[in-house]
Amino acid sequence: MRNLKNAAMAFLIPLPSIVFYLFFLRQNGRSPSSSIVAASHPLLLSNLIFFVNVDVLFYVIALLQSNHWMIDLYWTIIPVMLIHFYASHPLARANAVRSMVAIVLTYIWSIRLTHSYFRREKWEWGTREDWRFNEMRKEYGKHWWWVSFFAVYVSQQIFLIGICLPLYAIHSSTKPWGFWDFIATSTCISGIVIAFFADTQLYNFMQRNEVLRADGSPTVPNLNNGLWYYSRHPNYFGEQLWWWGLFGFAWNVGEGWMFVGPFVNSLCLVYVTVLVERRMLKREDRAEAYQVYQKRTSVWIPWFKFGIEEHKLKKG
Repeated sequence: MRNLKNAAMAFLIPLPSIVFYLFFLRQNGRSPSSSIVAASHPLLLSNLIFFVNVDVLFYVIALLQSNHWMIDLYWTIIPVMLIHFYASHPLARANAVRSMVAIVLTYIWSIRLTHSYFRREKWEWGTREDWRFNEMRKEYGKHWWWVSFFAVYVSQQIFLIGICLPLYAIHSSTKPWGFWDFIATSTCISGIVIAFFADTQLYNFMQRNEVLRADGSPTVPNLNNGLWYYSRHPNYFGEQLWWWGLFGFAWNVGEGWMFVGPFVNSLCLVYVTVLVERRMLKREDRAEAYQVYQKRTSVWIPWFKFGIEEHKLKKG
């Protein structure tokens, strides 16, 4: 029943935004009313809708459930909603090819990431929240109920709206399709493919260990084959390629300042990488093998193994 209830909630929760925006389009058509400030400012309107429907409504539900699981799920869906918002806004103007390519790529990215999310969660809705939220809950204790509004939701709004700025740029320019659009498209596709194979290899590794654990056999301490042979975090690398590729479209239409989105995302992933690796080193069954893995394997960018001899590793 809990699984069914959470699934129904996840499908119903974006309805306020959808109904409001359909009403907005009906009222404004192709000529937004100047009396409504947000109508002539797509970024402002998207932020207002995000604040009410995600920051406030998601937060209230999270308080009632004592679980912030829904923001993780919608992180994979909000970019799709944003690109449709920007494409259908009365003030939108775009090159038809660039717009269609961006929409298709965003759907493919979202489907891949959503599939990865549910596969990791064993196809259940809302059974757990991000482990980083659990750690913050312990850190902030009795203050977490209000800190979480800013740490989980307001911060995500700034982050997601910022990283999706290229979707706005694409629908604010009619510049013809050009060479950099091909580069951007190729980079986005490469990122999606790399992230898909990296996540699949990690999932298969974890499943094999679950089988070994159930049989009472020793588990494999570290994933060190496939893409993970060349990079410690190929899934993160794939995600970075996707967001920097998306920025390529903004660059091509003259919005180079939007690099701030993928740049901040990269900085955040540096911090997340540090947290993940510290977590790995805290596990007694993996610490030693992971230390060797760290010293021999590139952090993000897939590369050949570093030629370090075993006795040197032990000394390090």
